[in-house]
Amino acid sequence: MEEKNCILLVDNGSYRAASVLSLRRIATELSISTGNKVHPVSLLHSTKIDPDELDGVPADIVEPFIKEKISNGVDSFLIVPLFFGRSAAIYEYLPQRIEEIKKEFPNLQVRIADPLVDIENNHNDDVAQILAELVRIKISENKLKAPSVTLVDHGTPRKKVNDVRNFIANQLRDILSDEVSSVQPSSMESRPEPEYKFNEPLLEDLLGSDGFCGDVILSMLFISPGRHAGEGGDIHTICVESEASSDGLKTHMSGLLSEHLGLVKILELRLRSGMESLPI
Repeated sequence: MEEKNCILLVDNGSYRAASVLSLRRIATELSISTGNKVHPVSLLHSTKIDPDELDGVPADIVEPFIKEKISNGVDSFLIVPLFFGRSAAIYEYLPQRIEEIKKEFPNLQVRIADPLVDIENNHNDDVAQILAELVRIKISENKLKAPSVTLVDHGTPRKKVNDVRNFIANQLRDILSDEVSSVQPSSMESRPEPEYKFNEPLLEDLLGSDGFCGDVILSMLFISPGRHAGEGGDIHTICVESEASSDGLKTHMSGLLSEHLGLVKILELRLRSGMESLPI
């Protein structure tokens, strides 16, 4: 029997199986913690992955998933975003697609919960606390003394998304305080036009620069493994090339947010508040 209210844990999607498997694990843990069935669904891309890499179960993406559920009598949905901030993908693109679906199914109701980080609330430091703990684990594992830390994200064409990076970096700096020598945000990449300079410094430019030429911990502002943050991904490549060109530089990548049990607790809060929100 289909549920009356369908809850989706939604990430951006990936071409890497590890990302989908991570999403599925988090959704299962969230289902257990809330007592509600939570479906792991990507916004885009993930249906390109060979199901053989996903334990024989094809990945789902939002639009066809919702349409299939509607055909089975479900017309109420809650989207729980697995996103750090208010990404245009979730809060602009997805509502546009929902409006198109409503033309065919006018009874459709969709609620979208808040993202992981609320930059309007300075006391909202749950994500920063997790990232600090992941940095401390790396310090302990490698017996480091006051390393430098860079909070590195993908890079974005949207200043509002970059604001989330900087917001978390400031919190991380306050939390780690005298445990590290410095905390600096950086981005993996940026568009070349001047209007996107807010992404700077780029990781490749920061590594090996003053204050970042010894032990450097990369606090990874990535939720799950993929072609950027996963093993052998773009971030790893940048680190290897930077170490080769800078004597004394040694990089240490922290764990990802998806590896920490605290992520599910944050998502549970977002899910419960999302249930009380108005449909878009």
